[in-house]
Amino acid sequence: MFSILVSGGPVMIPIALCAIIATVIIFERLSYYRTIRKGEKDLLPRIRSTIDKGHYDEAAAICDTIEGPVARLLKTGIAYREYSEAAIKEAVMNQSNREIPRLERYLSTLGTIANIATLLGLLGTVTGNITAFGVLGDMGTMGNPSVLAGSIATALVTTAAGLIVSIPAIIFYNYFIAEVGRMVTEMESAVSDLVLLLVSEKKKHEI
Repeated sequence: MFSILVSGGPVMIPIALCAIIATVIIFERLSYYRTIRKGEKDLLPRIRSTIDKGHYDEAAAICDTIEGPVARLLKTGIAYREYSEAAIKEAVMNQSNREIPRLERYLSTLGTIANIATLLGLLGTVTGNITAFGVLGDMGTMGNPSVLAGSIATALVTTAAGLIVSIPAIIFYNYFIAEVGRMVTEMESAVSDLVLLLVSEKKKHEI
């Protein structure tokens, strides 16, 4: 296997680096999103139950125990509960603008790697073919079979390596984008429910 990779030539080095970086990003994001889903699974019902009892400090403490964007948004809303509905929404929206980049972290890098790996494979194919045609031009019609085979191998190996890196990167990139979209929808839904709950509780106390 190592000899096959070596036969791909210098272009295999950046392709290998792309593979390493993409692998690290994929595992990091999978772990991060899994942690968020696990922590925020039953968060909103717990917060709603606590707020119904008027225990706002306890509700904020529950948010502190969970690492996730929804928890931080809910805590922000609870902290601004004494303000108007518009002020609560604005505060939560500002926090949301800080949370979304965390969810999208490294995704642009993964998408770039998916494109670059393919191009690097194509580059290896082109350089391998150039070498092969050079052999044919220098040595006659048949050329040197061993040198010619090596040049063709370089072209094929780099193409395959680029695709092997690119295809999983594209799959996980699209999966992560969909996951971020789902989380953003859940954030919006949770915040809307919280704002309605806080406004309702505020009106009860005013009455």
